[in-house]
Amino acid sequence: MNAPQHSRLTQRIVQSPAVNYTAQEIEQRFTSGVYPKRDLTIVRGKDALVWDDQGRAYVDCVGGQGVSTLGHANEAVARAIAEQALRLISCPEIFYNDTRAQFEALLVSLLPPGLERVYLCNSGAEAVEAAIKFARLSTGRPNIVAAVRGFHGRTLGALSATYEPKYRDPFQPLVPGFIHVPYNNAEALAGAVDDQAAAILLEAVQGEGGVHPGAPDYLRAARQIADQHGALLIVDEVQTGFARTGRWFAIEHSGVVPDLMPMGKAIAGGVPMGAVGIRDTVKNLAPGVHGSTFGGNPLACAAGIATIREMQRLDLPRQAAEKGRYFKARLEQINAPVVREVRGLGLLIGVELRTKVAPYLRALQAEGVLALPAGLNVLRFLPPAVITCEQIDFVVERVAKVLST
Repeated sequence: MNAPQHSRLTQRIVQSPAVNYTAQEIEQRFTSGVYPKRDLTIVRGKDALVWDDQGRAYVDCVGGQGVSTLGHANEAVARAIAEQALRLISCPEIFYNDTRAQFEALLVSLLPPGLERVYLCNSGAEAVEAAIKFARLSTGRPNIVAAVRGFHGRTLGALSATYEPKYRDPFQPLVPGFIHVPYNNAEALAGAVDDQAAAILLEAVQGEGGVHPGAPDYLRAARQIADQHGALLIVDEVQTGFARTGRWFAIEHSGVVPDLMPMGKAIAGGVPMGAVGIRDTVKNLAPGVHGSTFGGNPLACAAGIATIREMQRLDLPRQAAEKGRYFKARLEQINAPVVREVRGLGLLIGVELRTKVAPYLRALQAEGVLALPAGLNVLRFLPPAVITCEQIDFVVERVAKVLST
């Protein structure tokens, strides 16, 4: 059988050594086009630093969009992945597995008391999808009450819970039954929840929506409102989980225990993984109602075990709390008219500007700092918790420089 006839450029790229083409040239040819690419090729990392293909170092405050809380190239995680890969990579959950069992027990030991079971999947969006399905299945009700500015992922169910029109509008009609009310407004939340509500779905800190921490009283009110109406409380810890905010999970700052808690990002040190913590208030989770081919695979579970143990060894919740306070205080000292407010929790920090953030992201990259937007006008920092105070000082100095020009 003849090989398919692709374009001449494709054939040249495949047949020629990779050194003849840059990574950017190859990706521009073959990538889907759905990602806004920065003019930067990252080739390696260590702790809170990454290097480009020219050998230049950057302080990484993108952190894999919240994935790299433990930092890059952690040796214990890399060793666990390699050892597991040589033993067993794939094992679906129709069979028991020793590595998965160890991971499930370790993960549950970290969760707020009452979350005694877990569902394992492959990403934060999948975890949110599962939580939505479990809430509807458990209650027999259709509606999910979510928050304005909330971000829960891009699959159709998670996207229906996400508020931002630019993400939603191209994919209408979305899943019905989703209601959005203002965040940090208990009265508005109470007015939206009735006997048709399966769940309230909130982030403990809105990350993509502008870095808005949930007030403890608001989150406690959400728990009470859900209980009053027989609804479940889903707290999305995909970005905030695993030491990011100075606790293992951001909801712990308020003392609230949700019924369902989607997790992801930092859970396995960079290996794709997601999970949902589950209370016994969630009913009807019988065999066959949901599933995932790759969910709970031994490779991801081995990475998760090593990641959590390293986080414990390094006491990352304490590090994130202390360094987050230091980072935020340093940013608050910047005297630049363009700054409107600095806010955040732990090492999830946003600097709200009076103008669009994009030019400042480019300027920071030129200065050796990588950061994220959160909406159009918020500069977001998600560094690894192993970042040093000296590296934080470097970042703040560069931020002050670009915001003052």
